[in-house]
Amino acid sequence: MRAHPASPLTHPRIGRAVCLLIVGASAGAASAASEAADVEFDAAFLRNTGGAPIDASRFKRGNAAAPGDYRAELYVNQIGQGRIDVLLRQVGKDSPDVRPCFDRALLDRISVDPARLAAQANARLDAGPGACVPLDTLVQGATASFDLGEQRLDVSVPQAAMTRQARGYVDPQYWDEGITAALLQYNANLFHSDSQGAASTSGYLGLTAGLNLGAWRLRHRGSFTHEEQAGNRYQSVQASLQRSLIPLQSQLVLGDAFTDGALFDSVGFRGIQLASDDRMHPESQRGYAPTVRGIARSNARVQIRQNGNLIYETTVGAGPFEIDDLYPTGYGGDLELTLTEADGSVHVSRVPYAAAVNALRPGSTRYSLTAGQYRNASSNGAKPLLLQGTIQHGFTNLWTGYGGAVLSKDYAAAGAGIALNTDYGAVGADLTYAATLVPGQPEHRGESMRLNYSKLLAPTNTNVTLAAYRYSTRGYLGLADAISLGDQQGRLDLAIRGIERGKLLATVDQRLPESWGNFYLSGSVQEYWNRTGRDVQFQAGYNNSYKGVSYGVSLARQLDPVTRRTDDRLVFSLSLPLGNDAHAPYLTSSMQRDSSGGNSLQASVTGTLGADNAFSYGLNLGRTSNAGAAAEGSVAGSVSYISPMATVGASASRSSGYSQLSATLSGGLVAYSGGLVFSPSLGDTVAVVEAEDAAGARVSNGSGLRVDPWGHALVSGLVPFARNQIDIDPQGLPLNVELKSTMQQVAPTAGAVVRLKFETENTGRTAIIDGRQADGNPLPFGAEVRDTGGLAVGSVAQGGRIFARGLKEDGGELIVVLDAEHARQCRLPYRLPAGQGARSDAVSLTSGVCSEQTAALPSGLALVLATQILPR
Repeated sequence: MRAHPASPLTHPRIGRAVCLLIVGASAGAASAASEAADVEFDAAFLRNTGGAPIDASRFKRGNAAAPGDYRAELYVNQIGQGRIDVLLRQVGKDSPDVRPCFDRALLDRISVDPARLAAQANARLDAGPGACVPLDTLVQGATASFDLGEQRLDVSVPQAAMTRQARGYVDPQYWDEGITAALLQYNANLFHSDSQGAASTSGYLGLTAGLNLGAWRLRHRGSFTHEEQAGNRYQSVQASLQRSLIPLQSQLVLGDAFTDGALFDSVGFRGIQLASDDRMHPESQRGYAPTVRGIARSNARVQIRQNGNLIYETTVGAGPFEIDDLYPTGYGGDLELTLTEADGSVHVSRVPYAAAVNALRPGSTRYSLTAGQYRNASSNGAKPLLLQGTIQHGFTNLWTGYGGAVLSKDYAAAGAGIALNTDYGAVGADLTYAATLVPGQPEHRGESMRLNYSKLLAPTNTNVTLAAYRYSTRGYLGLADAISLGDQQGRLDLAIRGIERGKLLATVDQRLPESWGNFYLSGSVQEYWNRTGRDVQFQAGYNNSYKGVSYGVSLARQLDPVTRRTDDRLVFSLSLPLGNDAHAPYLTSSMQRDSSGGNSLQASVTGTLGADNAFSYGLNLGRTSNAGAAAEGSVAGSVSYISPMATVGASASRSSGYSQLSATLSGGLVAYSGGLVFSPSLGDTVAVVEAEDAAGARVSNGSGLRVDPWGHALVSGLVPFARNQIDIDPQGLPLNVELKSTMQQVAPTAGAVVRLKFETENTGRTAIIDGRQADGNPLPFGAEVRDTGGLAVGSVAQGGRIFARGLKEDGGELIVVLDAEHARQCRLPYRLPAGQGARSDAVSLTSGVCSEQTAALPSGLALVLATQILPR
């Protein structure tokens, strides 16, 4: 009843591989063993030295599972449902016919609709606690099969007999709130540059600390920055206490968070919020997340801010980059991207971000209620109270209605809209009215109209991800702009930033016909009431590949919101592998030109090393020329390593005009009652894997993730409220350590730390025994081999050889069954070499003579039998 590691006969000391014939626990036999045809072996093909008959009758039935309780993985219609307890019982007088028993609780677990059960089936279920009811007698056309070797119960149920649920649905009763634990995620970046004798060093440490107590999640996000001129500063980005309210399918947040940006602009607040949590819906019914793109000329520092808060920082190499792992901070609100190049130059651009079309499925409702204090890092101390509420409801397949209101000191706004799901695309339209009172100024009143559009144009395979247009009258102000008018500095900032008049956003992705590549375009056009001109930003690109060679062209226009200057950049890129093996490096070359007359040529070689690609490297050579200046050459390099406990990296670059150095360190840790577990990365929802004595076993849920020397592993990035499968690969475990299960499934709630214990067993020594009968002939092929307690440890292979597991440390005695009636048996003593230790990968070689006797064998447990065929 175990999942075994890779066959030990592949060990170098054994020589050639042993062919395993696994006999036991087949899926079909478990559900209908009585109906399965017996397998007959032709004795003419089975010969034994000495003329002794070979008995293979015990291999004729596929099911070797004995009645009893088992812990197994449940699969319903090939979809994993987690671990359950399974009761197997013999059906009728046929001893091989052993089937799983079903009751109402197990039927509910496999989503059988009780209203579709026949009266006779209900009577059998109500017969009493001792009743064993096979599934096929309850649900017509259903089958249940138990695989003893894999410890897996496979159930097939006709769709007509099941409750109707959306794809990916997990019953909330199986959501796991997790354990009490403390979490810490960190991301450190140290950046030093020296440009024409002016050296500067900056440091950044981003922290996310948390504490889980039952269903409650305490979280604090902050950043520590060091600038030589500005000094040290710690900024608290967000601190909150939150929990899931499962009956309401909502999240309750106390502390710092952001308002819903579906109707009004998203703003930060400190207070209380109760809002729908879309993650509680099946994955097939979830929403949207933003992506930030840009182009760097060198090893550069990237900082992303929203509402004045620094929410992300990293170092990127020369060329295009993409950041798609930002924490969600609301459905709306522009992002500010600051790019600090190796030569000290700074480029600031604003990345427009607006809400997606607000359409919902029929009958679905989404709401948000917020009360608290306005909170913005750039609000110059103004922190008025605010109240906001929004609601959306899907009335039919065609239309969704939504509306809301915002109240604050000297400010009020209300809005309503409709989203239409038509054959021509999803269209949303809403109108918002706002009134603002500013001391010493006339009252500001106005309206803002917004149109959204989203569509996949099937004939041309064009994906219009988001297109939005917004027009505001002169008197309309959003909440953030209204608060900015309350002081002189805010009015100055608003004058620089501008009072929005109209904005158009669009993102188009065009997949061209086969082998023609892909084209994308995203951009924005924005106009203002209090200043002339318009701001135009866009990114466009084309990518394709041919026989392993990738090439592309990209064009970007970015706007500096302070200087109001635009920077246009055109980049051509080409990449190809330098070899055919798994670790072949990639050569990437690019040519870039910007609107200021600058040109650059870059050539980079990147690659990975190690069995898990844990080590990565890059080398870059460049040549840059600016208008009216001599060309400069540069060289840059970067390395990173994903260790079991952290991710470390470094980069350096140098040219005649500057030099740059940087170092990064990131990772996370979880402290709980079972100890301290480290990880190279940490998401909000994680699983702590416990597998005693399984150090070094690979956990397939992360690149390079392995069980640490203390028997722990940390699986990051679980999807909350969804089914997550955790797998451990037993390959590489010592031969005397077995995993009773190699896979578990869990559906954690948001922010949970779930604990998954994989049971292991030390099975003792492993050996190949060259067994002989008292007359010198080999033991009969296929004979059972048991220990003195009656537990099967192997079978006799060719030439009388036995591959046995679970042997005693120094030696002992085995019992070999010589006939089908168990009337003839012999005792085989063995001795093993000492000093190999409790955790040994070695397979001992020994021999022994089996002395025959006729005493009855002791009764043992259910057998999982295998024949090992060794060449002579």
